Amino acid sequence: MYFTYYYDILQKGLPDDIKVSRLVHGVSWTAAVLSDGSTGVAMHTFGETVPRMFEDMAGMSLKEAGKAMLSWNMEEASEALAAVNAFYNSRADAFVRQNAKTLDGIDLRGRTVGMVGKMIGHGNMTKEDFDCVKKLYVMDREEKPGALPDSASEYYLPMCDLVIITGSAAINKTLPRLLELSKRAQVIMTGPSVSCCPELLQLGINRLHGRYITKPEDMLSAIVEKRTSINGFSEPYLVDA
Repeated sequence: MYFTYYYDILQKGLPDDIKVSRLVHGVSWTAAVLSDGSTGVAMHTFGETVPRMFEDMAGMSLKEAGKAMLSWNMEEASEALAAVNAFYNSRADAFVRQNAKTLDGIDLRGRTVGMVGKMIGHGNMTKEDFDCVKKLYVMDREEKPGALPDSASEYYLPMCDLVIITGSAAINKTLPRLLELSKRAQVIMTGPSVSCCPELLQLGINRLHGRYITKPEDMLSAIVEKRTSINGFSEPYLVDA
């Protein structure tokens, strides 16, 4: 079933000899620390209207905890994805390039672009980057100035030849449908919630742009204290098809 492909690929690559040592719930981010010292993050997504799959992931094997990526308890799904990202985003290989921006090498001139999650002005994409496009459709689950509701994705993504998707779509489970709607487009996933797993590229994703945590203790303290970017505590990783 297409719905689980993204999560199945991530789950398949997880080891069962690494454990989730610690979970940290911040204002904007959820972080996980693994027994091998790796640290990862995912957007802290609110929503505990249904029971959790696991009472507490701390102490569980990463292989088992990763199953909660499919949890409909959104805070639990955030924890699971943070743990998964701690594994994948700390293991650079031949597919990974450091210090790269989301749009490096992408020609935007005259293109119809869909953006799921309003990310202009955050991270490394600016308003000026999109001045040359034919049309830009920005959609977001939250009410933000200039953004269409995320339900507009059903109408506009099939019209786009480039689609940029926030990694947090993996948490709320909208990602599989977004990928289906974007199957005729060049697809980029970006943000700290992105899992830099090269095998995901077989789903029609052309680029994964995530983060590798380089200052874990500083980051863990910062995300608890306030709503903050993690860019100062991490380096960008880019995986291309």
